[in-house]
Amino acid sequence: MRSWTPSRLIAWAEQTGPATGRLVAGILDRRPHPEQGYRACLGLMRLGREHGADRLEAACQRAEHLRSYRFRTVEHILQHQQDRLPLDEPPARPALTHENLRGATYYEEVYADPAHD
Repeated sequence: MRSWTPSRLIAWAEQTGPATGRLVAGILDRRPHPEQGYRACLGLMRLGREHGADRLEAACQRAEHLRSYRFRTVEHILQHQQDRLPLDEPPARPALTHENLRGATYYEEVYADPAHD
């Protein structure tokens, strides 16, 4: 591991794909000392050999989407084949309506009333 440097690890990861490069950079950036992230980065290399570059890149995209810059996240995604699922945004939930909820118009009316001050 002595021959590895952060720039060399990132360069390796970018050969797999841009998301893998960003994930490796994120792993290294989030440690007090980049060397603490080397094992995780080398673990990603192993996952790339086991599952292939395309699956690793897709898993890194999903991990990045989840904002989880961790080896375990990528490993979990690959184990459960979540890298093969579309990376869509979850559908927006409709706004809740309830008799106790007040909208912006309520506050516009309250604060527009000079008697309120």
